[in-house]
Amino acid sequence: MLRNFSLRFRGQGACVVENVDLDVAAGEILCIVGESGCGKSVTAMALMGLLPSDTARIPDGSMTFDGRTFDLTTEGIPSDMRGSDMAMIFQEPMTSLNPAFRIGDQIAESVERHKGCSRADARARALEMLRRVGLPSPEQRLDQYPHQLSGGQRQRVMIAMALANDPRLLIADEPTTALDVTIQAQILELIRDLQRDTGMGTIMITHDLGVVAEVADTVAVMYGGQIVETGPVAEVFENPQHPYTIGLMASVPRLTGPRARLTTIPGTVPTTDAMAEGCRFRTRCAFAAPLCATRPAPTRLTGGHAVACHFAPLEQHLAVAG
Repeated sequence: MLRNFSLRFRGQGACVVENVDLDVAAGEILCIVGESGCGKSVTAMALMGLLPSDTARIPDGSMTFDGRTFDLTTEGIPSDMRGSDMAMIFQEPMTSLNPAFRIGDQIAESVERHKGCSRADARARALEMLRRVGLPSPEQRLDQYPHQLSGGQRQRVMIAMALANDPRLLIADEPTTALDVTIQAQILELIRDLQRDTGMGTIMITHDLGVVAEVADTVAVMYGGQIVETGPVAEVFENPQHPYTIGLMASVPRLTGPRARLTTIPGTVPTTDAMAEGCRFRTRCAFAAPLCATRPAPTRLTGGHAVACHFAPLEQHLAVAG
């Protein structure tokens, strides 16, 4: 559970992430979706304590995990929780794996560090995890280097490494980026099956609404470092209420029906120094009004659905405007 989380980089006038609340339960997959540059990945990196302290600062925010609450402005997540209680899968496994070490040694190192077991036991655990993630010929792969594996195989290794210490929270940052569609489907199915088997909570970061529809239980839509809409994935997809969410849904290509020009959202995500006050989407929003210069509080709708828009629910606003 993340509350009121904000993140600022040195030399920038505005927070790159502002007052973000997120909830993910055990056995649940939460997808954070939004355009590139909206703050998804830096939020995950900050939660894992992977941002440099001399340039990144957390002015506000707390996280409750496994009954413990951490003040992120002062203490952050203890280092012994990273890789054990919380683990992360990164976008590009070739740059995340050390090219100078064998696959088995890299997984075993994490197990030794957190479990305090012998090298032989850690290596046995590494082999077990490679089998578990369905890597072909795991005994052979154990002694290979990252460059000897394909992209999909390297991503399976990253998943094995992340799950080797049975974390209770997994953060997957666009785990299917740069993979072909067949391998993407296999990796998503693997993560979903492992998550279901272990009961861990999972935060998956993506800009692909197809991925969200396939794996998510709940979804959080992020724009300009702010969460603009959250809720059960079926509810948000069937009844999007924030103009940005509606724009994202409308921009997805359709495989059936008449051919039409693809819908786009006018403008681009502003830089941090150019962020608008209040609702950061208002410079691109068809419903923008002077009221939007103040940030809207989340409006609670039905079934856990919430939207940060002054005009939600939109049906009522459109009826009045009409």
